[in-house]
Amino acid sequence: MRLAEHLREFKRRFYISLIAIAIAAIGGFFLASPVLTLLRTPLDELQAAGLNVELNVTNVTQAFDVQMRIGFLLGLIISSPVWLWQLLAFVVPALRSVERRYVFGFIAAAVPLFVGGCATGWFVLPRIIRLFVGFTPDGLTALLGVSDYWDFSLKLVFAVGVAYVLPVVVVFLNLAGVVSGRAILGGWRWAVLTATLFGAFVTPAGEVLSMFIIAVPMVVLYFAATGVALLIDRRRAKRERARVDA
Repeated sequence: MRLAEHLREFKRRFYISLIAIAIAAIGGFFLASPVLTLLRTPLDELQAAGLNVELNVTNVTQAFDVQMRIGFLLGLIISSPVWLWQLLAFVVPALRSVERRYVFGFIAAAVPLFVGGCATGWFVLPRIIRLFVGFTPDGLTALLGVSDYWDFSLKLVFAVGVAYVLPVVVVFLNLAGVVSGRAILGGWRWAVLTATLFGAFVTPAGEVLSMFIIAVPMVVLYFAATGVALLIDRRRAKRERARVDA
């Protein structure tokens, strides 16, 4: 295809993706209230335990703004099969067969790991909120802005989801020949330290269980990625020896 034809195809697929996201975001806007109700569950538990905590709208436009942001995020998630397919349909024809296997393998591994990471972040989120808000002194009311509350929750869940995908990126770099399996294995101490520090960073001090819930799977995934990289290197070296002997 000529450049102009590629541009026309890109524009067509971009518009299809944009329309899908917009339609899904409209539906997501109406799902924003149930999402906020689900997010405030830890606060309801704190109220039942006798702690004065309230989720508040602190300015005129904040309620609408938060629902719009939640709706847009839900729209991205709901419409992801459409825009991911449009992206792949545009890029994949230009790749060689081996590159296609890499891309599809990366997506097949990254998506469930990202979802699993987000689920882990969602699991530890109530514990973190309860611990932080629990520091409110007696006689005071914790007034939480709904926008700040949503941002904190989203950042935590998203950060853990991205962290779980990093081992797949390591394997992808190994496939590209950027880093060897031995080099990845040699950095295991730094990987364990980084996972522990990340777990401590996204969880509050004293919440050791939540820290381990986040850090331990990251370490396991790192060593699994290391094993895959070593296997790839072994197969690559075997092919090189066979080619030299031939």
